[in-house]
Parts: sequence; structure tokens; C-alpha cells
Amino acid sequence: MSDATTEIRLPAELRPGDGRFGSGPSKVRTEALTALAATGPGYMGTSHRRDGVRGVVHRVREGIATLFGLPDGYEVLLGNGGSTSFWDALAFGMIEQRSAHLVIGEFSSKFAAVTRGAPFLADPVVAEHAPGTRGVLTADGSVDLYALIHNETSTGVMTDIARPEGAVGIVAVDGTSGAGGLRIDPTQFDVYYFAPQKSFAGDGGLWLACCSPAAVERIERVRGSGRWIPPSLDLSIALENSRLDQTYNTPALATLFLLADTIDWMLDQGGLAWTTQRCDRSAEIVYGWAEDRPFASPFVAEPAARSHVTATIDFTGVEGDALCAALRANGIVDVEPYRKLGRNQLRIALFPAIEPDDLTTLTRAIDYLVDALT
Repeated sequence: MSDATTEIRLPAELRPGDGRFGSGPSKVRTEALTALAATGPGYMGTSHRRDGVRGVVHRVREGIATLFGLPDGYEVLLGNGGSTSFWDALAFGMIEQRSAHLVIGEFSSKFAAVTRGAPFLADPVVAEHAPGTRGVLTADGSVDLYALIHNETSTGVMTDIARPEGAVGIVAVDGTSGAGGLRIDPTQFDVYYFAPQKSFAGDGGLWLACCSPAAVERIERVRGSGRWIPPSLDLSIALENSRLDQTYNTPALATLFLLADTIDWMLDQGGLAWTTQRCDRSAEIVYGWAEDRPFASPFVAEPAARSHVTATIDFTGVEGDALCAALRANGIVDVEPYRKLGRNQLRIALFPAIEPDDLTTLTRAIDYLVDALT
């Protein structure tokens, strides 16, 4: 990128209060970092089998159950490795014979690839749709797990989560970037899994899963079937340890603390009703601005499918790479598009921790830079 691009300086009034707009790792709240530092020697560097850390895990599990309004009998599991590891855990410990997958982008395709490669499972049923669009899964008598995705982070598409009509089996929903920022009805899923480095304004390396009684029964049945499961991916071991407010192996304590702090913050503000309304407002700001500019347009054509946690905006007449470089030179970071999508666009996170006013300032900064670059 030319020096002229990175030497453009934004006026002070066009600099957001916080310039982090990445889709993951996401903005971490400064207040959460301050609270973590204030724990001093009483938390970091202590045993995850003792009350100090287990108390934080308990806060996380209870807070998640409250935030999502989980019905009686649902349990919150957690383990190390993030959503990528959880795909492997689902393949080993939740799918009995065959899964069906809604594929609408890079991340939804990854879980389908996991089950396709598992030698002990039948080839999955895959309903694939073009990037930027969404679709549904239909019932299939040969399928015992239906894999949906709440928000496709690579394309900025959100879906409505509902059990496939007439389907018999477990419904597992990838909520990685949508959980905490999008509405969800717990009765429509058996497993809702996610990681804390998106809407929960934390760090990576952890997976969480809200599991229905049917999902718990499935875990126990698959474990008792005699299938070999690596212990680190064994959901029955994760279930056992989660009930004790701990993880099977040592977790990142900072990740747990930041997650607990953000959940408390969300609940204090009004819970999921507040976070989703805040993300709605942020989406209105960004998409409304894009629709009102001759050089920008939302990548997702269907308004109802446009994500309220990850906005993808196409540009014409100006290079997205140049915009990203100029923004980064001014302390506004991580708005680059998903690399494999290959479009001239910006991808802007709208997570609950991001101030809507900062998004308004970001749009004004982009206006300024487009004028300077064209």
C-alpha cells in the first residue's frame, strides 16, 4: 500500500472512542480487563480445581443459562479448544450415524467437512447455498443430527433458527458469532455452541454448549456404544466436569474471567433483550449508511438475512484494501473482509460491546477517506 494512503490523517472528531471492529478476536471491554487486573494474586496462577476458579466457571454456567432463558433440564457444558474442537467432539460424541448440514459459507462448511472425513460416520447430507444467501434444512429419515448455523461470520448472513419440520433427531446450532447478539429460542435447539471471542467480548480457546435433556441423553448413549473417543473430545467427560464447575484440562483463566465479567455486564444491562436491541441499532446505522452511499452497498441482498453482528459492505470505485490500510493507520482496525470470500468489501463487527456511536463515527471516517482516495 502506498505511503500516501497510510499518511492520510483523520480529524479528531472522526476517530471512534475505540477503534476495534474485528469479527474475532473482538473488542475486549476495558472494564473487564481492569477487573481482571484487580484480582491480583488471588485468581490468575491458581488451581482450576479449587473454589476461586470454579466459582468463576459457576458464574459463567449460571449466567449463560439466565441470559438465554434455558428451560429446566438444559445444561451448560464447557471445554478447551474453541468451536473448531467442538466440531470434532460432536462428530465423536453426538452423531450416531449421519448428520445433515446447512452450509452458507466457510465456517458452516468446516463442520460438514469434519463429518465427511469421519470413518465411523456415513457421508453427511449437505444443503449448500451461495455465499451471501441463507437456506433451510429439510427432514431426512437417515439423519440423527441437524447442523444449523446462527450467523455465518465469513459472509455476514444470519439465519432464523427453527427445528426442521418433521425432523427426528438432535438439532445442533453453531452460534459462535451470533450467541449473545442475536435472538434465539432454546426450544428450537438441542445444542447451541459458541466461543467467547465474538459477541462475548473475550478471548478464544474455549467452547461452551447449551444442551437439552435430549442432547445429554445422546451424549451418554454414544459414549456407552463402545465407540472410541479421545478423552479431550469426550462430551461425557466434559459433562461430568462441567457439573463440577470445572474443565477436563487446564483452561485459560483470563478467558474464563473475561467471559464471566461480560455475561454479568450483559445481564446488568437487561440481558439478551438489551444486547439484541443494541445490535439492531448498530445494524441500522451501518446498513442504512451503506444504502445511502453511491460507493457502498450491503453484500447480503436480502435485508432479513443481513447479520446484526457482522456487517459485510461491498465497495465500488475505491479499493477496500486501501480503505483498510488508511483506517488502520488511524487506529481503526480489523475491518478487512474474510480472505477466502475474495470481495472488495469491509467486514465490520456489530457485537454488543461495540458502541453504536463508534459505528456512526466509523461511517463518517470512511466517507472522509473515500473522498481522499478517489
